[in-house]
Amino acid sequence: MTINTQRRNLMKALPAAAGLSLGVTARAATAPDPWLQAQAIIDRVSKPLTFRKQSYPITAHGARTCKLAKVKAWISFEEQDTVDTPAAGSHDCYAAFKAAIAACHNAGGGRVLVPAGNWYCAGPIVLRSNVNLHLSAGAHIYFSNNPADYAKYGDIDCGKQGKLSISRWQSNDCLNFSSMIYAYGQDNIALTGDDWTSTLNGQGGVPFNEQGDCWWTWKGKLKTLNAVAQGSTPNFTKGKMSENTENPMNAESLSTIAPQLTEEERLLIQGEGARWRADAQYLPALSEAGVPLSRRVFGLGHYLRPPMIQLIGCTNVLLQGYHVTHTPFWQHHPVHCRNIVIRKVHCESLGPNSDGFDPEACDHVLIDGCTFDTGDDCIAIKAGKDLDTQYGPSQNIVIQNCTMQSGHGAVTLGSEMAGGIQNVYAQKLVFQNINWATNPLNTAIRLKTNLNRGGYLRNFYVRDISIPNGVQTSPSFYASLPGSPIQSKTVATAAGAIVTFDCDYTPISDNVRTRPPVVSNVHISNVKVGDVKTKDGKVVSCYQAIVILGPVASDYNGPQPMPAVVPVTGVTITDCDFGTPANMEQPWYLYNVQGLKLNNVTIGGKVHNTTLSA
Repeated sequence: MTINTQRRNLMKALPAAAGLSLGVTARAATAPDPWLQAQAIIDRVSKPLTFRKQSYPITAHGARTCKLAKVKAWISFEEQDTVDTPAAGSHDCYAAFKAAIAACHNAGGGRVLVPAGNWYCAGPIVLRSNVNLHLSAGAHIYFSNNPADYAKYGDIDCGKQGKLSISRWQSNDCLNFSSMIYAYGQDNIALTGDDWTSTLNGQGGVPFNEQGDCWWTWKGKLKTLNAVAQGSTPNFTKGKMSENTENPMNAESLSTIAPQLTEEERLLIQGEGARWRADAQYLPALSEAGVPLSRRVFGLGHYLRPPMIQLIGCTNVLLQGYHVTHTPFWQHHPVHCRNIVIRKVHCESLGPNSDGFDPEACDHVLIDGCTFDTGDDCIAIKAGKDLDTQYGPSQNIVIQNCTMQSGHGAVTLGSEMAGGIQNVYAQKLVFQNINWATNPLNTAIRLKTNLNRGGYLRNFYVRDISIPNGVQTSPSFYASLPGSPIQSKTVATAAGAIVTFDCDYTPISDNVRTRPPVVSNVHISNVKVGDVKTKDGKVVSCYQAIVILGPVASDYNGPQPMPAVVPVTGVTITDCDFGTPANMEQPWYLYNVQGLKLNNVTIGGKVHNTTLSA
C-alpha cells in the first residue's frame, strides 16, 4: 500500500502554518474583554469566500434524478418509520458529481450546481479547491446506505479491505470508509444550499441487508446508565458484529504489529482479555502503540462508521444553508482546518453518535445561526486522542445564535481533547429542548475528558444562554473504576445537570490512563433556565444545577512518579438562574474542584454568593 506523500507532507506542514494566527492565542488570556477577542475571530473568518461566477450543473455531466420508494427504516435509536429511499436500479450520480467538480476545479473554480430533484449517489462527493458545491431549493441527495460503496473510490488501495481514505475516527487517524462528502488538503471550498429544503441524506437508518442491519447497527451495545430515549441500538442483538464486538480480523497481540513495545507497555495498552480487539478499542490501541497510519487499515470487514462530512487539512471553508439528516456517524467533522464557518445549517440526525458539528484541532471557527437536533452532542469540540495530537489544539472558536433541541450536550468540549482546547466563546444561544418530555437534552454546557484523553481546557467563556425547558430531569450516572473514591451509579455526569464538567468520562473504556487533564479559566454568565412539569407532577429544571467532577487520581495506571493530578480551577458562574433542580437536597456535586465562585446564582429560588472547593 502506498500513501500519497504529497498529501501527507501537506498535513505535516499545516501545524506550523496554523501557528500564524495573528497572535490571537497569545493575547487571549490577557485581553481585558474576552468578548472583544471573540469579535476579532468573527471578523476574521467572516470575510466572504470568492468563486468564479460560472456554474457547472451536474446534469451536464450525466446526472439524472431518481424515483423514490417507501421503506421501513430506523429514524432514531428506538423508533422506526416509513421513509423515502431511491428506488431499486436508480441512476448513480457519483461519476457526474466527480466530473462536474473536476471540470469546475480545472477551470479555476466556480459553482457546481445541484438542481431541484432527488439524486442518488453511491459513493463520496470529494470537494476540491475553489469549488462551491451548491444545492438548489428542493435538491435532495440520497447517499447510498451500503457501506461497501464508500470503500470503492479512496486514494489508497488496501486490498480486500477496499480503496480507502485517510480519515479520523473518534480522533484517531486511520484508513477507512470515505465520508459521504470529503475533502483533504483543499483551500477555498464551500458546501451551500438555498434553504433547508436543500438536503443531504446519509440514510443511516435504512437497512442494507436482509437482516435489517443499517449503519447505526454497527454502534453495538450502549453503555450509558439510566439513559432516556436511548435504550438500544437499531437492530443490534448480542453476538452481532459491531464496533464493540471482538473482530477476528484484528491482531491477537500487539507484539505482532508493534514489536518495539516492552511486555509491560503491551499489557497496559491491551488491558485484560480480548476486548481491545473490538474495532473501537483496537484503533486507539494502535495509536498508543505508535503504529503508523499506513498500518491502521479498517474499511471492509470492520465496523467504524464514517462521518457524513469530513474535511481534513483544509483552509477557508464555508458550510451554509442546507439540511443534513440521518447521518451514519458524526454529521460534520472538520479536522485541522483553518478559517471555517458553518452558518444557518440544520443539523438533524437522531442515530447513535450523530453529533452535529465536531471541529477537531481547528483554528478560527465560527458556528453561527445553526439548529441542532441530534442523537449525541450538538456541538463537540475535539483535539486528538491517545498519541494522535500532531495537529495541536482546537482554538479560537465562536459559537453564537444557535438553537439546540435533542442531544447529549448542547455545547460540549471533548471527550477527545488530548491536544488541548483554548479560547472558546459561546454566546446568544437557545437550548430550546422542545422534546424534553420524550428525548431531552441531557445537559447544557459540558466538558468531557479523563486520565486517558488528558489535554487542557482554558479560556472558555459562555454568556447569554436561554434554556426554557430545562434539561433531563432524571440522573444518568457513570461507572467508576475499582478502587475509585467515587462509587459507581452515584454521580450524574452523563445527564441531569445544567453545567457538567466530567474529568472522569467513561474511565472503564480506556486502558491507558496516564495523562491527567488540566481545566482552568472558565467563565459562565447570564444562563436562564426554565422549569417543566414532569409526569410525576414535579415542576423542575434539571436533576442538579452543577456537576463538576475533577480528575480522579486513583485512575492513574502508568509508571511512577505519577504526574500531578490538579483540581479544576478558575471557574466562575455569574448572574445565572438554574431553575429548580429535582435534587434540591444536593443542588450541586463537586469533586477535586478549587475555588468555584458563584456570584448571584439562583437555584430553586435561593441566591448563592459563595466560593466552593471540594
